[in-house]
Amino acid sequence: MKKLVLIRHGESLWNNENRFTGWTDVGLTEKGIHEAIEAGRLLKKEGFEFEVAFTSYLKRAIKTLWLALEEMDQMWIPVYKTWCLNEKHYGMLQGLNKTETAEKYGDEKVLMWRRSFDIPPAPIPIEDTRHPLHELKYKEVIPSELPATEALKDTIERLIPYWENNIKPQIDKHDQVLVVAHGNSLRGIVKYLKKMTEEEIIRFNIPTGVPYVFEFDDRFNVIDNKFLGDPEAIKALQEQVANQAKKK
Repeated sequence: MKKLVLIRHGESLWNNENRFTGWTDVGLTEKGIHEAIEAGRLLKKEGFEFEVAFTSYLKRAIKTLWLALEEMDQMWIPVYKTWCLNEKHYGMLQGLNKTETAEKYGDEKVLMWRRSFDIPPAPIPIEDTRHPLHELKYKEVIPSELPATEALKDTIERLIPYWENNIKPQIDKHDQVLVVAHGNSLRGIVKYLKKMTEEEIIRFNIPTGVPYVFEFDDRFNVIDNKFLGDPEAIKALQEQVANQAKKK
C-alpha cells in the first residue's frame, strides 16, 4: 500500500506571535521543536520507514523535517527542497499581527485575506527588500515566477506541477514518502487529492506538527486519510488554527 505523510512544520516564532508569516524565514519555538520531535516519535511508533522526503526552502519546515527524521533514525534518506512547497505568500500582510489586523479591518476582511480561494492580499513592491527577488535562496528561480502575493489558488497552481512531476513519481517508486511544508501548501495537496471544493478547503485546518496520512491503491486512488493522534485533541488544535485571526 502506498502512503504519503504530510506534516505542517512545528510552531514557529511568528505562529507564537500570531503574525502572518508567509515567505518570511523564521525559526521554530521550543514548542515547535517539541512538536517536530513528537511527530517523529509517533511515525516511528506507527512503523513508517521513508526512503525519500520533500520540504520547502523555509527553515521552519526544514528543521521540522530534520528533527522528525532524527527521531526516526532516518536522517540518511534523500531530501528534496523546493520553493514550490513554500507557504502561501501573504504580500504586505507579512509580519502583521492577525488579531490586530482583524480589529482594524474586521474579521470578515481578514478571513478573506487568509482563506479566500482567489483573492490575494496587496502585493509587496519589487523594490521592497522583503520581495523574494532579493533573497539568495531564490536566485535559481525564474524571476517572473516569484510571487509578491498569493491567494490559495496561486499557491496550488505553482504546487501541483511539482506534485505531479516530482512527488507522485517517488510515491510510485518507494511506497512511503514524507512531505514537511506549510499550512497552505499542504492544504493545496489535500484539496487536490481529495477533490475538495473551494468552500471545503477554506474550512479545512492543519495543526502544526501533526502527521496527516494518505493511503492509496495501486491506481493512486485515495482509500484513507487521517491525522495521527487523539481525534478530540486534533479537533481542538484545528479550532485553534481557525480562530487565529479573530478579534478578541
